[in-house]
Amino acid sequence: MLAALYIAQEQNGYLNEEAIQQVAKRLGMTPGDVYSTASFYSLFRMKPIGRYVIQVCEGISCYLNDGAERVVEYVTEKLGIKPGETSRDGRFSLETVQCLASCGTSPAMRVNDQLYENLSPAIIDDILERLMGEV
Repeated sequence: MLAALYIAQEQNGYLNEEAIQQVAKRLGMTPGDVYSTASFYSLFRMKPIGRYVIQVCEGISCYLNDGAERVVEYVTEKLGIKPGETSRDGRFSLETVQCLASCGTSPAMRVNDQLYENLSPAIIDDILERLMGEV
């Protein structure tokens, strides 16, 4: 089921009702069973997300390094979105996550599959400016 959900999400960008129904039908399950599994795992998205998903680490190392809250506040200020939101243009979604496995180089954030470490406002500005410039 997890593989089927992953493929459906890759095709649609997120798991809408139609995708849940298709997976359920293909696997001979109820849509409720498929939905309950999909909604349990944080890697599955139940609503549209931005082209760039920014995940800010809130793990203990990032938090103790004065990074977690500071990075979230800075990105929120720059993009005008809070964790759990997507920008109006659909480019950026902001999330907080518990760990990015970058404790020795905190604070850290991931944009899609790219990890950024030892963050400062200048580094975040560079990252966001580059992403805003991409078509």
